[in-house]
Amino acid sequence: MIYMDYHATTPVDPEVFQAMAPYFTEKFGNAASRQYRFGWDAQQAVERARGEVAALIGADAREIVWTSGATEANNLALKGLADGAPSSRNHFVTATTEHKSVLDTCKRLEQRGCVVTVLGVDSQGHVDLDALRASVTERTAAVSVMAANNEIGVLTPLAAIAAIAHEKGALLHSDAVQVAGKVPFDVNAAGVDLASLTAHKLYGPKGVGALYVRRKNPRVTIAPLLDGGGHERGMRSGTLNVPGIVGFGAACALAQRQMDAEAARMLRLRTRLLDGLRTRVADVIVNGSLDARLPGNLNVSFPGVDGETLLVSLCEDIALSSGAACTAAEPSHVLKALGRKTDLALASLRFGLGRWTTEEEVDEVLERVSATVTRLRALSTV
Repeated sequence: MIYMDYHATTPVDPEVFQAMAPYFTEKFGNAASRQYRFGWDAQQAVERARGEVAALIGADAREIVWTSGATEANNLALKGLADGAPSSRNHFVTATTEHKSVLDTCKRLEQRGCVVTVLGVDSQGHVDLDALRASVTERTAAVSVMAANNEIGVLTPLAAIAAIAHEKGALLHSDAVQVAGKVPFDVNAAGVDLASLTAHKLYGPKGVGALYVRRKNPRVTIAPLLDGGGHERGMRSGTLNVPGIVGFGAACALAQRQMDAEAARMLRLRTRLLDGLRTRVADVIVNGSLDARLPGNLNVSFPGVDGETLLVSLCEDIALSSGAACTAAEPSHVLKALGRKTDLALASLRFGLGRWTTEEEVDEVLERVSATVTRLRALSTV
């Protein structure tokens, strides 16, 4: 089966797996056990990984808080700010194209008495900066926008958004899951105050993530979601997943070394894929901006095709997504936000290219997709 859903998850890189292996069996200590060597070894590994994750995003190691993944990091960032901010700062701003772990968290904040503004996006997937500026007030605690969208790959102008938020004393939180390790992302250059990360999107293990929390200019304070021991400087209690954390650090270090070459290769493959689709199939609609986009992302719609039939026809041999499961008939909320009608949103494919994608696989997918679209369009006219 050809895997083209690297935005959903990635396989653990063998180099990462090798780094993790000793911490399952030989160096299995609890990082909070400070009385003996097993605990010391675990703690040293955790702190080394903290530095590796921080280095990937231009942060200080002390600004990295371990979590179980990006969903927890998003919850910790937004609920932590809501609980820790003064009552005069109870307003949050986000966008319609955010991940559900941000949108659903914002709904929960509304139930707790916060005010949430959800901004729309234009046809290219960008938030209107004038609308954002009009929405942010002295009551705004934070703006939360993705660094790169998980479905259409569109990159967000974070520095411009940060300037708008900071002008009113608000903070900027960014779900940086898709951008980290794929293209350069520096929290200081971008003006980001909190950033959510996860290992399994950059060839690390599942079940481990991190929240970047700025220490100065300004110093960000968040209330914990979990109590019980005061781990992670009081921000996230619980026994640390040492093997996972080691793998996260190793994955970040590897991504930092390979990023430029890998991004260039992804862009070549994406260009080959898009050019091939346009050559073989009429009326291919690209969803989202091609100018500001992750190099390994392509999201396209095929008018005149039944979306569920398209996915079912392909998913036996090619791992693809449309933002919904292969057997579901729910349109992507991201594509709907771009103005795509339900039928067109359903007739869409998200191609996520990755470290082990080959030219031969791209060519095979081209043939399969183009033949399937042509066949289904012919059937629809019968």
